[in-house]
Amino acid sequence: MRQYSLNITMVIAAIMLLVAAHFGFIDNYIQIVVMTIGINIMMSTSLNLVNGNMGEFTCGHAAFMCIGAYISSILSVLCFGSKFGEALLPASSVVIVFPIILIIGGFVAALSSLLVSIPSFKTRDDYLAIISIAVNYMIISAIENMDFIGGSRGFQGMKDTVWAMVDIFDGPWMLFWVVNFTFFTVWIIRRFISSTYGKGVNAICQDEVAAEIMSVNTNKIKIVNFMLAAGLAGCAGGLYAHIIGYVNPQSFNILKSTEALVMVYLGGMGSLSGAVISAIIFTGLLEVLRSQALIDGLLSPVTFIFPDWEPSAGVIKWVMIPLLLVIVMQFRPEGIMGNRELGDVFPWLKKFYRFK
Repeated sequence: MRQYSLNITMVIAAIMLLVAAHFGFIDNYIQIVVMTIGINIMMSTSLNLVNGNMGEFTCGHAAFMCIGAYISSILSVLCFGSKFGEALLPASSVVIVFPIILIIGGFVAALSSLLVSIPSFKTRDDYLAIISIAVNYMIISAIENMDFIGGSRGFQGMKDTVWAMVDIFDGPWMLFWVVNFTFFTVWIIRRFISSTYGKGVNAICQDEVAAEIMSVNTNKIKIVNFMLAAGLAGCAGGLYAHIIGYVNPQSFNILKSTEALVMVYLGGMGSLSGAVISAIIFTGLLEVLRSQALIDGLLSPVTFIFPDWEPSAGVIKWVMIPLLLVIVMQFRPEGIMGNRELGDVFPWLKKFYRFK
């Protein structure tokens, strides 16, 4: 009963957020921040499946986000846009078709994860990291040379799908979808980790050889784990594309993968709660660093010594993110939560979400 009460509480909180956005109590900026937090939660928790729970080391997670973004965008424009001619489907079906489009984008991203998961059978650690970075660059370079979807100029037209939803009901549709997919991501990852496959993933993390001796099909579990992580990242990419209304291959380069890595290591390897908490903290930190006035104040001693240096918010972002990772590795290498969940830190919380 307590678990049901927690679920009801979360549903009520989500409904209150959507109602507040619909009636203007939450402005567009706050909505964008909340949606960014949701997408970052999807990215950090999905990458945590591989780098945390399974103990592998991949550095190209943004590649799967890129695939999901482009596949979802192309399908969205084909079904409801005008970029390729007449729309294939009536606008009235957009609410039903849109989540299917996102899931298809995630499915294609999951299939593409075989480019990393199959080499992981014989490689680990630094070698797998190099392979994942190579895959990231391969996918970006391939898309940049596809002129029919914009190439390096990017691709747009997804806002037609969003406007079609608004025509049916004038509400915060993208916020609605981000909230739902974020809850779905956290729920499915927790269910997966609690399942037999999830225990096999943790066994591989502890000792892959011992797991094989105990009859764990490590290759199969690696493929399933990689595909689930990539599929969820692909769904996050589809949501991102429709929020912005524009995608460019360079939006998913190694810097985007680095953001996901920072969130995973900041929260704690193998901790679902930590990945969620770190995504919230990380997004909030990035928003704070957008303030040029704050940057000027923090760096006033440096600019006094070097008066010709005029640091911008974009430059400071990519100074602070690596610096944050260095600080975490030096002073708390296990991250905020380590490998623990909130229920381990606050035992009274376990009764609210324990699975029967």
